[in-house]
Amino acid sequence: MERLGVGIGWRPEIADAVERLDGLDWVEVVAENVCPGHLPESLVRLRERGVRVVPHGVSLGLGGADRPDPAKLAALGERAVELGAPLVTEHIAFVRTSSPLLEAGHLLPVPRTRDALAVLCENVRIAQDALPVPLALENIAALVSWPGEELTEGQFLTELVERTGVRLLIDVANLHTNRVNRGEDPAAVLDAVPLEALAYVHVAGGVERDGVWHDTHAHPVPPVVLDVLARLRERVDPPGVLLERDDDFPPEAELAAEVARIRAVVDAGGPPGTVRQRVALREEPPGPAGEAARTRLALGQAALLSALVAGTPVPEGFDRRRVGVQARALAAKRASVVARVAPELPGILGGPDAYRTAFLGYARGRPMTAGYRRDALDFAEHLLVRDLPADPAARRRLTAWWRERAGARPRGRVARWARALVGRTP
Repeated sequence: MERLGVGIGWRPEIADAVERLDGLDWVEVVAENVCPGHLPESLVRLRERGVRVVPHGVSLGLGGADRPDPAKLAALGERAVELGAPLVTEHIAFVRTSSPLLEAGHLLPVPRTRDALAVLCENVRIAQDALPVPLALENIAALVSWPGEELTEGQFLTELVERTGVRLLIDVANLHTNRVNRGEDPAAVLDAVPLEALAYVHVAGGVERDGVWHDTHAHPVPPVVLDVLARLRERVDPPGVLLERDDDFPPEAELAAEVARIRAVVDAGGPPGTVRQRVALREEPPGPAGEAARTRLALGQAALLSALVAGTPVPEGFDRRRVGVQARALAAKRASVVARVAPELPGILGGPDAYRTAFLGYARGRPMTAGYRRDALDFAEHLLVRDLPADPAARRRLTAWWRERAGARPRGRVARWARALVGRTP
């Protein structure tokens, strides 16, 4: 595996600070946030300096019951080529269901069962065949556990690597999150997984509330996560280590200090212990997962996701309190991302608090089905149909905003009403 060194997740809000970081070896960029042919100038300058750029996907949902979307795979591959990336990365997670059509807007855990493993392995092989560079997959943080799991995290990841030859992106913050939320020992996972397949490592901050660890990427990296990084470093010299920070960005000096602390842990690790070598790929990998396995997985994932985003009953065997915590977290994230996608909405609606109250009321029982931009438009329509906001001037501003962004959508009842509101006729 190509050595990457120590890096940071590139985000537009900290682009200038990232460029000024001393000794920066590489950056990771959210794949869905860059467009081939229109790279941000900051990324172009970094590449010209020789800084490697790795695209990190969040929307494939390789752990879902459906086969990977060819268009999403093609888009991820285009970004890898555009960035000259040595690999691309994604997650061991599901993010949507097709029956019913629901979007989580977040990475959700797959059940560690034989069915889910078979489906995941087939989906990974499809992705590998479609991508122009190697693929690595990340372990995710989770608030809930699936009932009836048949494998440990270490067993699941090991069999995934053995069956597909896929590389691993180990997130040590997620290992800590799962220690708090699911009682899983990070050391046991690190002892079990094939570290010779390690592509690189993520490090991030979070916060504990009422006995639940939230992997926020908006807090400083705590010592306990650096401890997990140190335990990993005792076992292997990682090809790359990267700091993730997605929100509530600190001053530049604090950001640089966090990167320095991570580098110090990596440099202080000393010679790693002997890494047990495993076969990277079975000579005769198992065949297709089979439609029965996909159907069983689809039913389970649909039941859980519907409980999380549509308010249906919690499936039997799940911790109802934890599902409730996850549901509230998904709704809060959905509100935050829509506000970033459509930053005018909080101002139109009277400020962040008024926006958040209105959006959470709209989202209750109205699951997202087509991404955040469509969600923002649907939210605006929902308000306009109900003659909201109450202030006529705000309604006119919201109508103008909606009309400008609705594009060529057919002019149904709401569209005709919205046009009439601003004095235009169909």
